[in-house]
Amino acid sequence: MSHNSIGHLFRMTTWGESHGPAIGCVIDGCPPGIPLVADDIQGFLDKRRPGRSRFTTQRREPDAVRILSGVFDDDAGRQVTTGTPIALIIDNVDQRSRDYADIKDKFRPGHADFTYWAKYGIRDYRGGGRASARETAMRVAAGAVARKVIATVSIRGALVRIGRHPIERSRWSWPEVDNNPFFAPDPGIIDTWTRYLDEVRKSGSSVGAVIEVVAEGVPAGWGAPIYGRLDQDLAGAMMSINAVKGVEIGAGMAAAELTGEENADEIRMGNDGRPHFLSNSAGGILGGISTGQPIVARFAVKPTSSILAPRRTIDRFGNETQIATKGRHDPCVGIRAVPVGEAMMALVLADHFLRHRAQAGSGA
Repeated sequence: MSHNSIGHLFRMTTWGESHGPAIGCVIDGCPPGIPLVADDIQGFLDKRRPGRSRFTTQRREPDAVRILSGVFDDDAGRQVTTGTPIALIIDNVDQRSRDYADIKDKFRPGHADFTYWAKYGIRDYRGGGRASARETAMRVAAGAVARKVIATVSIRGALVRIGRHPIERSRWSWPEVDNNPFFAPDPGIIDTWTRYLDEVRKSGSSVGAVIEVVAEGVPAGWGAPIYGRLDQDLAGAMMSINAVKGVEIGAGMAAAELTGEENADEIRMGNDGRPHFLSNSAGGILGGISTGQPIVARFAVKPTSSILAPRRTIDRFGNETQIATKGRHDPCVGIRAVPVGEAMMALVLADHFLRHRAQAGSGA
C-alpha cells in the first residue's frame, strides 16, 4: 500500500508540496482510446482554484495543468489516452513562504504540524507542505480524467451547510450551484452565508462546512461484498480529503433515528420494467454494491486551523508558547472542497467500474 496513492485498477498517485516548485500526479490504469486534452481538465481545476472570491484564500494560482505523458494522436488526429501512465503537473507560482517563517518551530493547534514532525522528524512548515489543501488540485485533475472513463455517470456536488446555517432542501436547485461563490443549491441561503462569512473573515477566524456529492447513472452491481464495498471505498476517499472529520452515505448518522419501516427503501417495478425504489435511505448502495439509485455521500470539513487569534501550543523543542497564523487562508475551507469531493467520487467510481468489468464482463 502506498501512502500517496488511491485505487486498484484506476490508480492515482500525487506528489509535491504547497510551496515546492510544482505539484503533480500519475494516473495508472486508464483505458486507451479516450480523448483527453488539457482543456478537459482545466474547467474542473478552475472551480477549485484559490482567489475566486473573498471567501477563499487570496493566493493567486492559475492552476494551469500540463499533460506530460500517456496521450498520443490517433488516426483521426485526436489526442487520446494510450493506456500507459498519465502524468499531470501544475506549477506553483504564488508561494509566500516568508509568511510562515515565524512559525517554523511551532506547532499549529488543529493542524498536522505536530503529527508530521512526530512521524518523520522533519516537516515542511511552508503552508503545511504535503498536508496543505494545495495537494487537492491534483485530485481534481485526476478526477477529470476519471469522469471520462465513466462518461455516462453524472457527478455533482454542493455545499449544504456552513457552520450552524444549513440550506433549505425544499429550495434545492442544481443550476443554482454554478451561480454563486459557495456552490450552494439554495438561492435563499446566499445572503445569510455572505453576512456570516464576512464576519468570520474580518475577525480572522474560520468555520466548518458540510458538502454533499451525488452520482447519477451508476448501474446496479458496482462494488463488492465485505472488503470491496463501494461505500467503504467512498468513505475512505472522502475522509482522505484535508480537514474532513466525518463522512456519511445516504441517511448516514440520521439512520439511527429512523424505524425499520422508515429506513427501508421499498421497491416496485417501474414502467420501464426495472426495479424502482420509493426512497433512498441507503444512498444508492446496499451490501457494498450499487443499487442503480443516485449515490449520495456527505462529508464534514472542520474549520481551518490557520486563524489570527493566538492559541496556546508548544514548539519542537518542548517549550510552551503561543501562535497566531498569518498568511492567506480560507475562512471556510469547505467551499473549495466541493469540486474535490466530486473528484474523489469520480476516482472511486471509475475504479469500481473497471473492477466490475474485469469480474463480470459488463459495466455502464
